Amino acid sequence: MSAFIQVRKLTKSFKSLQAVKGIDFEVPRGICFGLLGPNGAGKTTTIEMMEGIVSIDSGEILYDGLPLNQGMNQRIGIQFQNTALQDHLTGRECLQMFASFYQKGLPPHELINLCQLGDFADQDHRKLSGGQKQRLLLAIALVNDPQILFLDEPTTGLDPHARRNFWSLINRIKALGKTIVLTTHYMDEAETLCDDIAIMDKGQIIARGAPRDLLSEHFRGVLIRLPEQTLPNAVMLECQPKLERGHWYVNTDKVEHTLKLLVEQQVNLEGLHVKSANLDDLFLKLTGHGLQEQTEVVKESAHV
Repeated sequence: MSAFIQVRKLTKSFKSLQAVKGIDFEVPRGICFGLLGPNGAGKTTTIEMMEGIVSIDSGEILYDGLPLNQGMNQRIGIQFQNTALQDHLTGRECLQMFASFYQKGLPPHELINLCQLGDFADQDHRKLSGGQKQRLLLAIALVNDPQILFLDEPTTGLDPHARRNFWSLINRIKALGKTIVLTTHYMDEAETLCDDIAIMDKGQIIARGAPRDLLSEHFRGVLIRLPEQTLPNAVMLECQPKLERGHWYVNTDKVEHTLKLLVEQQVNLEGLHVKSANLDDLFLKLTGHGLQEQTEVVKESAHV
């Protein structure tokens, strides 16, 4: 697949804070690309530079080989984490208002059908539930029929059922051939939706690739997790466990052998957990903290 978006040597600082440190990546056309990382990693700043909201200190962002310009702005859709809508408007009226900002787009009735708004399209948007509001904001992001759709943590605060309903909408939209750039704290969301991901930490990209490929590269077999305790030397030497956040982690492709060794060495197995590695485990391995942890305190004005 050809690169639709190219990010080259991108940097951004806010006073003494260097939020983005010369990152490079490409996004092929027609995929869902995930930019992952905890608060303070620089992902929101990166997305805002890609959207043209925040200026670039150095480097470049190319769309179809060209810099972002007014013509390209007409081809971009954005769903922000928070969007203030005009009071007293229904969902349908919100769509009509935003459609007036663009030269062309999708008719409101098509957006209502695509984003499953039919049951509440004519209600005041202030009376909508969290999941309904996010579906309306998604429809607004699609009002100009964009080629590229930016979704900045779109399911934060939603209950599991609403999140999964939203995922199904994203998959429907991706099937239309649109390129999606997603930021999220939810690793199950990234593994479900994303064809390709870049993991950021402290302003740098520390891993890049398809989720399954990255997990295969960094883990073999399964992860065995044990609550922190004193482990015998035989276990330490053979299993090479790593202590993180009050637990020992053993990565092994010989599960039965490893469990047998733990039993033979009389290790307390209370609280033992065996599972396949996921993206949060990958981030923990690479950085020492999980993707959903708040690792840095960043001022809201820095947009990091």
